[in-house]
Amino acid sequence: MAQVLTEQATEPAVRAWTRLLRAYVSTTRSLSAELLEGHGLTLNDYEALLVLSRAEEGRLKRVELARSLMLTPSGITRLLEGLEDAGLVERASCKTDLRVTYAQLTDAGREKLEAAASDHVASIRALLEQHLVHDEIDAIAEILGKLPAVAEGDESCSPG
Repeated sequence: MAQVLTEQATEPAVRAWTRLLRAYVSTTRSLSAELLEGHGLTLNDYEALLVLSRAEEGRLKRVELARSLMLTPSGITRLLEGLEDAGLVERASCKTDLRVTYAQLTDAGREKLEAAASDHVASIRALLEQHLVHDEIDAIAEILGKLPAVAEGDESCSPG
């Protein structure tokens, strides 16, 4: 039995999955710490502000924002509560359907995002370029883009 588990653990797919998870955790910890220290934003905060900055009139239905960020309804509620408390996002109602609520980027939210964007992109580049050459970074992006739902949406980390 132990032999079977050892063989399974060394399969290329399992090894790739394990390394993908480790890479995700280590890079997000590092980038999150820098973003939090420099700008008081988590990666999820930053991503929410970024998605809203690209939306028409800086607003999206809360369910659409949750879908875009791959968050559950309770996850988007917690995230937006913090952003609302900080004055970076506000609730907006729909004039034609009172059941619909929007998350809307405030001027302060747009300013916070713009202030953080260049530092965050620089941190991403520095982290990856410290360990990989340009061709390897391109190859990783191409390979990961083949996985389901990975290549959907805008891939830039800077506001439009």
